[in-house]
Amino acid sequence: MPGVLMRSVALGQDPFDALEIPDGTTVEEHDLVTDGDIVVGGQSTVEFGVRGRNVLAGERVTFGGDIEAEGDCRLDVWCDVAGNVLVGEDAYLGERVHVSGRLMVSGDLDIGDDVDIEEGFEANGWIVIRNPVPTLVFYFVVLSQLLRLGENEAADELADALSGDSEDDPLVIPRGSTVSDDAWQASTPATIGDECRLHGNVRAETITVGEDNNIFGSLRARGDITVGEGTRVHGDVTTRDGTVTIADGARVLGDVSCSDLELHDGGDVDGTIRASGDMRLIRSDDSRDSE
Repeated sequence: MPGVLMRSVALGQDPFDALEIPDGTTVEEHDLVTDGDIVVGGQSTVEFGVRGRNVLAGERVTFGGDIEAEGDCRLDVWCDVAGNVLVGEDAYLGERVHVSGRLMVSGDLDIGDDVDIEEGFEANGWIVIRNPVPTLVFYFVVLSQLLRLGENEAADELADALSGDSEDDPLVIPRGSTVSDDAWQASTPATIGDECRLHGNVRAETITVGEDNNIFGSLRARGDITVGEGTRVHGDVTTRDGTVTIADGARVLGDVSCSDLELHDGGDVDGTIRASGDMRLIRSDDSRDSE
């Protein structure tokens, strides 16, 4: 069970209110790879295969390749996987899940009605065929009820008990998002950690990019966009109404279009800069020049 996700619920936060890409996430050939958990909101499309610790997906999520989970894998109803599912611990598959390849589970398998696994399955533990409430939904209900009753301490204790031992932040894809070689598209804010290597154009409400990343695509948002130190963006950076901030050592190989621009000394833009408002050069001594 993803610990950060559980703690978000206990704190009264919506765990799917942002596209969150943790440090060190990479796209390797046709797989999206991260050290922590992968959590995908319902009705999303992930055209990659995914590799992570625990993999959880809401209803009607489509995966374009294999799923490899070191821990648990939980797929809600009507999910579709265009490859194999390899699970290091336990697996839950809701009703009408479709797997084009083979399902291999090292632990227990909890499987719903009308699940279609084209190349068969194997589980080393117990196999239970039923349609229970998905575990994640059950705990959300319990935690929500505790918070509604004002039992914050009890909610925190339950979240801590479910948090597991993973110290890595999860990769969170919000409900209704699309992730592919062409685009990472979400209607929420997006945060990209440090030392990531991603392919595709990022489209979100706001975008915050950490340090030392390689983004092989453009960044587009309605609000603010921040490009961290040492990050290279192989495309344009565009915002409709927000401020673009380019940190020291960051480089944008395309054009920048924004309302306001903050360009730190040492930040580079290879293309054309268009700003309808203020353009500020942030020097290393923190003094500012405005144009």
